Amino acid sequence: MSIDKTSANLDKTPSQDEHVVENPEAASASVTAVDPRLLVQEEGLLGYWHEFKRKMKAGELGSLPVIVGLAIICVIFQLLNSEFLSAQNLSDITVTMVGTGMISVGIVFVLLLGEIDLSVGSVSGAASALAAVLAVNQGWPEWAAVLLAVVAGIAIGALHGFFFAVLGAPAFAVTLAGLLFWLGFMLKVLGSDGTINLDSNGLVGKLTTYFFADVAAAYGLAVVVVAVFFLTSFLGNRRREAAGIPFRPLSDTILRTVLLAVVSFAAAYMYNQYKGLPLATVIFVAFLVGTDFVLRRTSYGRKIFALGGSVEASRRAGINVTAVRISVFAISGGFAAIGGLFLASKIASANQSAGTGDLLMNAIAAAVIGGTSLFGGRGRTWNALLGVLVIVSIQYGLQLESIAEPVKYMITAAVLLTTVVIDSITRKTQKTAGRA
Repeated sequence: MSIDKTSANLDKTPSQDEHVVENPEAASASVTAVDPRLLVQEEGLLGYWHEFKRKMKAGELGSLPVIVGLAIICVIFQLLNSEFLSAQNLSDITVTMVGTGMISVGIVFVLLLGEIDLSVGSVSGAASALAAVLAVNQGWPEWAAVLLAVVAGIAIGALHGFFFAVLGAPAFAVTLAGLLFWLGFMLKVLGSDGTINLDSNGLVGKLTTYFFADVAAAYGLAVVVVAVFFLTSFLGNRRREAAGIPFRPLSDTILRTVLLAVVSFAAAYMYNQYKGLPLATVIFVAFLVGTDFVLRRTSYGRKIFALGGSVEASRRAGINVTAVRISVFAISGGFAAIGGLFLASKIASANQSAGTGDLLMNAIAAAVIGGTSLFGGRGRTWNALLGVLVIVSIQYGLQLESIAEPVKYMITAAVLLTTVVIDSITRKTQKTAGRA
């Protein structure tokens, strides 16, 4: 009878002489992962420093590069033009970014799978055109037209997901076809006129023009945000402590809360120096909080990350790969439709240029620049906020300096390329450190 050599080797107990490291360089470069909560508990502020050094060695940069980059952008443009950090300019930036940012949130979901959706620009234009035709030309209640437009975006995304997940067509090819088809659909819906003006006092019109003028609104929202963050962090740590697993000490929670409070109240003060708290920004942040909760706190979100790591391993773990893939593309289509409505609100019309130009590039670039990996399995919806802030800040800064449009494209491309290179280097560093 033959003996399985593999099984025999598994049963064999190695002696001291057999403990040989095959790759001493990789072993020496590896970094032992330690839960940061334990470091903070045991070493206090020194624990933060040790954890920071460990992450740098392991290539776990997170959002640090984009935050540093955003700070550099602000300093450079403020030195060039003192109006860059004015309340009006900052408020305009945070309102303008919402349309592209919403689309980018959907892109984050798709990138987490390691896929791409090239149709989001056209879907956003088609959704805004559909809402405009139904509300203005057909006399529908505006809320119903908006609801149908968003549902249509979700259905379009699900259709793309069906071709990809069920029929096995590459997502790149499916969504590229979708880009062309829905662009044609938009032009057909708009008809010969090509432009439909929206009521500036209507539901869509107020998405980007309504401001909560009362100073209590901005400060009140800041108080709510800080209070909710502290309570959720505190209660979460209490549950972890009761379960006997690592938790952050109270001092750590307080420090994080104070930092959030500084940012929140500074933003509130800035908004109150101009028109007040923008409705568009409030809606955007609400969507970011909701989608971040879905990705990080639900089993559905964990399934998305699992698929981005390994499809086959996810399938063997019992995850319905087909359903998750279709749902992710449906989410992408839905956010594309919502973003299209915000973009239409910004120009108070739906026209033939909607969803075209550099919109698709900016939406994808925002997700990648913000820190979402092109290789799947790593990212957060907050990356869309950071990335779109970088892109729109560059656009506004160059506009203040009257820089030509071609230069804007080249600078944005350079930022995107730098981000992708950093992502690639980070992944290599993680593999060397045994963290990938």
